[in-house]
Amino acid sequence: MKKASVNVGYALIISMLCFILNITSCKKDDNSIKFPKGTFPDTPDSIATPLTDINSEYDDYNGSLNQYLSDIVLVFSSTRGSSGGKTDLLQGSMGYTWDQTTGVFDYSSEITSDAFLTKLIDSANTSGDDFGPYRTFCAYDGFQYLLLASENGEGNPDLYYYKSLPGNGSTLPAVQGPYPATILNTDYRDEYICFDVTQNTAFFSSNRGGDFDIYLADTCKYGISTFLHGDYPYSVRSADSFNSSYDDECPFIHNKIMVFASNRPDTIGGKFDLYYSINKHGKWCSPINFGERINTTSNEFRPVLLANIDFTNYILIFSSDRPGGKGGYDLYFKGVTISTE
Repeated sequence: MKKASVNVGYALIISMLCFILNITSCKKDDNSIKFPKGTFPDTPDSIATPLTDINSEYDDYNGSLNQYLSDIVLVFSSTRGSSGGKTDLLQGSMGYTWDQTTGVFDYSSEITSDAFLTKLIDSANTSGDDFGPYRTFCAYDGFQYLLLASENGEGNPDLYYYKSLPGNGSTLPAVQGPYPATILNTDYRDEYICFDVTQNTAFFSSNRGGDFDIYLADTCKYGISTFLHGDYPYSVRSADSFNSSYDDECPFIHNKIMVFASNRPDTIGGKFDLYYSINKHGKWCSPINFGERINTTSNEFRPVLLANIDFTNYILIFSSDRPGGKGGYDLYFKGVTISTE
């Protein structure tokens, strides 16, 4: 009996030591997390970072993005396939990590060959210019969409769309299209379409009024393709909250924020700069220039914005022909902080 009691005592002591060690270990692990939230690089003196392994010596611009965990999937426009001639769509990706112990942000980028995107892009590329891609999913009809501008028979870009059901495992869904966005197209240049977060309103660029302006149209409850096909009467009108007497192009909306490009008089270099506007109480505020943290004396064009709940700020991906790139327009990214309050 005495021996059994001693064994039980040893067992209790060992159990207590293990318990204490576990608590100490947990505390040590908890204390190692010094930066629980990530930050996309956004210090005022830092320059935007090029997506080096995606860019080429030709024009690489007009990125459209989708977020999958810590990977950003890009469909973008490039002239590399024709050695600087016509513009086609390509695909790439940007991966990023945040070290919670050291607070170090790291990223990588590459040209990719996803099977479904290859099928989609091959369907969308034509013998003319194809640019300004925008991808979205419509919950009403269950289709995923690729919208872009492609040259029509007269040489002007019109808006077109392709749709497909979401992929299931290794199955590649059929791609339907191209279908013209009948309700939006005119005899002028109509391009760079996007939707607000509710998909109740479509925004796009057009020079139908002389210079390029941003236009909007209210959609319908029957899905994107029903709206774009023009089976119902819709009014297209100028988005006066954003427009100037200069060129205003490339609208993109993330939640309550619109970003776009303009060459209005307050630009830094007299060329295209990037601007943003915030929707407060259902109204868009006057546009604000991103300033020198983003813009240069060169052209900055086609901005797209993304948030990650594990990061404290937004990531802005855009195009620029600034010096130091590989040539022509290149794709860049930088963190930006925008208050929507």
